[in-house]
Amino acid sequence: MTVRRPSRRVSQLLGGAMILTIGLTGQPALAAPQHGAETLAAAFDRASTRSDVPRDLLAALGYAETRLDGHNGEPSTSGGYGVMHLTSNPKVRTLDEAAHRTRLDRTELRTRDAANVAGAAAVLRSYADQAGLTAAQRDDVNQWYGVIARYGGSSDRATARLYADTVYDLLGSGFSAATATGTVSVGARPVAPRRGDYAGVAPLGSADYGVQSTDYGPAAWVPANSANYTVSSRESAYPINYIIIHTMQGSYSGSISWFQNAAAGTSAHYLLRSSDGAVTQMVRDKDVAWHAGNWTYNTQSIGIEHEGYVNNASWYTDAMYRSSAALTRHLADKYGIPKTRNNIIGHNQVPGATHTDPGPNWNWTYYMQLVTGTTTPPPTSWSTIVDNTTAGRFTASSNWGTSSYSAQRYGADYRFADPVAASDTAWYKVNIPATATYRVEVWYPAVAGYNTTTPYIVATSSGNQTVHMNQTANGGGWRSLGNFTLAAGDANKVGVSRWSGSTGLVIADAIRITRV
Repeated sequence: MTVRRPSRRVSQLLGGAMILTIGLTGQPALAAPQHGAETLAAAFDRASTRSDVPRDLLAALGYAETRLDGHNGEPSTSGGYGVMHLTSNPKVRTLDEAAHRTRLDRTELRTRDAANVAGAAAVLRSYADQAGLTAAQRDDVNQWYGVIARYGGSSDRATARLYADTVYDLLGSGFSAATATGTVSVGARPVAPRRGDYAGVAPLGSADYGVQSTDYGPAAWVPANSANYTVSSRESAYPINYIIIHTMQGSYSGSISWFQNAAAGTSAHYLLRSSDGAVTQMVRDKDVAWHAGNWTYNTQSIGIEHEGYVNNASWYTDAMYRSSAALTRHLADKYGIPKTRNNIIGHNQVPGATHTDPGPNWNWTYYMQLVTGTTTPPPTSWSTIVDNTTAGRFTASSNWGTSSYSAQRYGADYRFADPVAASDTAWYKVNIPATATYRVEVWYPAVAGYNTTTPYIVATSSGNQTVHMNQTANGGGWRSLGNFTLAAGDANKVGVSRWSGSTGLVIADAIRITRV
């Protein structure tokens, strides 16, 4: 049971005056934001001021959950509503908490962006009060790590850390999101979250996370609650004839947490993250996951869930397509499943299905080309190289030094910096001619004392993605970070962050971007 303390009451007059009654938490409860054309950006500003929660932290949490899309008040799979994913399910009740703290109607909280943001801010502030954060600590975004982890709602500590790290990664790299009422932007900044009890917990998908799948090597293994699937002995009990493609209608960490909840009544074998294609397995291949809504298809299929929402194409990144296609190709080869659209199907194709996922934004043509290995190059070719000395194209703080030590360098010299628990990104600016898929390659000199997990940030059309590179090996040539969808325009497209968990200098030398 959550013990709730009284809160301040705020009544807002149409003219903008406020009447406050002081309670024990020192936190205001908010009346409904007035109707009108308030932008989402203004809603974040307003909620931040009233609840004394850092504005950019609020925005980053919303972006991590929903890409700041409220989905017209429709719930996510786990019962989350609005841009801030206020949730009402048997395990997570942030919607109920928001209604209690703000005195707002639940319908308002579910359907109106400004109310939803205000509700989330009030919940976060209540958690901060319970954690004992002082006014000075509330001004420091790094002090909110435990609060953000709690908001995610997972009792599994690795999942909770994954959730909080996702929010802080967005704070470090920055982002810009187009919404119906204008753009919401968060600038990149150095962040050093105070993880507290989570510091010793390895997040899912990291090199230190020790539990890996025995069915598919690249996947982390996090078991779903046993109440959400059927133990079996496939393929002897049932043949595996299908691979079914789903969209989560939620976030990666949130869906992992939901499948760990005994009340979910649903599960899938594999889940994929949008930003980098990371894979988590939650039900063994031999067991029957409850994902298709049709028992016969459940028994004969493997379900793959993809982070995102069917009505927002930005979630379907090239990294996720390629990772998912590699998994599907592996499963098809392993179980003799034909690599055709008769056997690799969407949830919407299951007989009797009431779901529409993966939806109209899922590119089946491209996906099946990746599965079968039949992709062809586009008719238009384009490539550019940006060195650390290219005029007007490279920026780095004074913390980055200059060296010509290694003969493996590209050009006259390269930049270096010590790793720290902060981003301090060195950026390469590129004028991308058209929104399309591009291969991003990097050049660095490899020296034994350099960093083994240098973070490269790629500013894709759907948000920043991070790829780590071992700069002690394979230097002196172009090394691919992968293929990404990049938006047209002249902007910072590739960065090198100092935020590495490894020792050794972080290097920024040159990058090459090629349309594919």
